[in-house]
Amino acid sequence: MTQRLEQQIAFLNEADKLKSVVRATELCDNSRYENSAEHSWHLTLYALVLSDQAGPDVDINRVIKMLILHDLVEIDAGDHPIFGSHDVAAMAAQEQEAANRIFGLLPNDLRDDLRAIWEEFEAAQSPSAQFAKSLDRFQPPMQNLQSGGGSWIDFDVTEQIIADRVGSKIAIGAPALWNFARERIATFFASRL
Repeated sequence: MTQRLEQQIAFLNEADKLKSVVRATELCDNSRYENSAEHSWHLTLYALVLSDQAGPDVDINRVIKMLILHDLVEIDAGDHPIFGSHDVAAMAAQEQEAANRIFGLLPNDLRDDLRAIWEEFEAAQSPSAQFAKSLDRFQPPMQNLQSGGGSWIDFDVTEQIIADRVGSKIAIGAPALWNFARERIATFFASRL
């Protein structure tokens, strides 16, 4: 029992490092950039509040688990902004290696369970994972709209780039959320002309 608890606490202590991973998205009030732990927490809140946007086959409790775990690999692999440029294959390899190390801190049963939830999110094949991915892509635009453009300005992003990089990912699991976002994004960019 003591060894199991030591492993669980080691994992939880390691997870605390996610608070030090700074993302490219500013807080809604423009006061600073958010960290990945804040992003994960905010996404779980999005899942609770926007659960009525999920399809009938979506398990919101599983979505919440995915969202609280999905960015843990950033402790080792770092955050890769969606509008940045990076080698996708190299990033995926780094994240797999990080998942091996971080989930490997846990007792075997928890390691296997939590790793499977993370893998399900990454694959985005199940209805729950598709909804979770949709929320992961929906939340940053909502923050960018609230903060006056945020990372869109930093990365010189256009309305079309947003549609191409996040629109289809949101629409797969939450089409009404993409419609909502698309209208507001269009208004934002029209106001900048």
